[in-house]
Amino acid sequence: MFQTFSFGHVVFLAHAALWTAALAGIALGGGAVGGMMIAVLRVSRTRALQWIAIAFVTIVQGTPLLVQLFLAYFGAAFAGLDVPPLAAAALAFTLYASAFFGDIWRGAIEGVPTGQWEAAGALGLGRMATLRLVVVPQAIRPAIPPTVGFIVQLVKNTALASIIGFRELTRAGQIVSNVTFQPLAVFLTVAAFYFAICYPISLASRRLEARMGRGHVEPSLI
Repeated sequence: MFQTFSFGHVVFLAHAALWTAALAGIALGGGAVGGMMIAVLRVSRTRALQWIAIAFVTIVQGTPLLVQLFLAYFGAAFAGLDVPPLAAAALAFTLYASAFFGDIWRGAIEGVPTGQWEAAGALGLGRMATLRLVVVPQAIRPAIPPTVGFIVQLVKNTALASIIGFRELTRAGQIVSNVTFQPLAVFLTVAAFYFAICYPISLASRRLEARMGRGHVEPSLI
């Protein structure tokens, strides 16, 4: 029996949108931690640590996210572990975000002039202290646009999690569309929810960039 697209369906989609935001938030938090670790390893003086980070980034960026989701979910099942779809999706998206955040932030760090490292060394600062107190504060501003761009992509890519049974916003839209036979209305509503999640992120980014441009003085030793 077909149903008419109604407020109840909108509520159903809104609930799925919360799960989409939750998955993206988990991936963002875990990816931020992992990405910073990757970025630090990439600028390390230890060649072995650099190659570990490079190998991780290369593998994750060189394979489809869909395949990574399959490996996280079915790989755990093959090992005899009963992993909920949310946990498997969170793992896959966290590793995915770590690789991209690490590459973005590594580029921003390497964009800081080498003279800053040399000046900090002349003042007796160690490498980690230089990174934390001098280099990273200067790398933040150029890292904001690509970071925010990736976050928006991360939110939209959560639609792939439906392939392992996680009911996020796009999957919920498919369910509602199948019972109402009103795909245009349904997916316009789905698009509106995605916009409601992504637009504030982009707006906050522009405001942060504008604020840093007006009043932020980057720490510099030369």
